[in-house]
Amino acid sequence: MDVELTLARHIAARALVVGPVAVAIAWLLRGPEGGLAAAIGVAIVVANFLLSGWLLSRALKISLSVYHAAALFGFVLRLALIALAMLAAAALLEVDRYAMGFAAVGSYLVLITLEALAMTRNTEKEPEWSN
Repeated sequence: MDVELTLARHIAARALVVGPVAVAIAWLLRGPEGGLAAAIGVAIVVANFLLSGWLLSRALKISLSVYHAAALFGFVLRLALIALAMLAAAALLEVDRYAMGFAAVGSYLVLITLEALAMTRNTEKEPEWSN
C-alpha cells in the first residue's frame, strides 16, 4: 500500500472543505480577485501534497535510502516549487498576491494539522497502516 499517497489523497479530500472556506474568506475580505487568488493558492498546496505523496511512494519502492533522500531533499524542492508556482501565477495572471499567499500558507498549515489530528485519533478508515 502506498501510505504516503494515501495520506496525500486524504489531505486533498479535506481540501474540498478547507478550500471553499479559504476562498469565501478571501472573497469577503479582498473581493472576487481575492477569492480567485485564494483558489489558486489552495490548488497549488493540494498539488504539492499530491506530488509529495507520489514521490515518496515511488522512492520507497526503490529503496529506503532513496526514500530518505526524497523526503529530505524533496521537501526543500517542493517548497521551491510552491514559490515558483505562486510567482508564475502572479506574473501571468492579475491575482491578489496577498490573498494567494495567505490562502496557501493557511491552507497548508490547516490541512497538515487536520491530517495529523486524524492520524493521532485514528479516525481514518484504514488505521492499520498508521500503527
